[in-house]
Amino acid sequence: MIKKILIWAVLILGLAGATWGMAKLASAPSGKAATLANAVSDSDWIKGKRDAKVVLVEYSDFQCPACAAYAPIVNSIMEEFGDKIAFVYRHFPLPQHKQAELAARAAEAAGKQGKFWEMADLIFVNQKDWAEKSNARETLVSYAQLLNLDMNRFGTELDSAAVKKEIESDYLSGAAIIDYTPTFFLNGERIQNPQSYDAFRELIIQKLNQNP
Repeated sequence: MIKKILIWAVLILGLAGATWGMAKLASAPSGKAATLANAVSDSDWIKGKRDAKVVLVEYSDFQCPACAAYAPIVNSIMEEFGDKIAFVYRHFPLPQHKQAELAARAAEAAGKQGKFWEMADLIFVNQKDWAEKSNARETLVSYAQLLNLDMNRFGTELDSAAVKKEIESDYLSGAAIIDYTPTFFLNGERIQNPQSYDAFRELIIQKLNQNP
């Protein structure tokens, strides 16, 4: 019994340490440049008001657990402030995440049929169902079916050079300034990742007050 208790204690401490480490990584200041050259481009996926005075940009990886944890927070921010701010999503699939680029292509392919955000939500909410699977493609295709997409078109665009180039363009736009995901920029300035919805909300309110 004592041995079992010790084993469980070690496992719990290890899990807590991993969670703490992920949070530290997601909020750690970077030694790279802290400013975006262009906050918004014509090719960006944008929620909210495109010409808003306050722009939130996220560089994200669909296989990143921290990115999945922030997704509902960002969604809540947009529900509250969507008519006042713009949210820009950019792909930054990390090399160690073997399925991240495929997931990004699935979102882009869905976006060609007007369902980028819906696909992104499905991918994040169900991250554990596909992220470590060798047949992740089958799971991602099933999400396209749930969204009632034209499956022939989806399959073609999933593997198209144009979609791959769009993801590469996002990645290259951040390669010189991003070293972890998610990374957020508010009006072009990198911010430390807020550790709660209330902290994120306060940053948005401060920026709105500075840009009436």
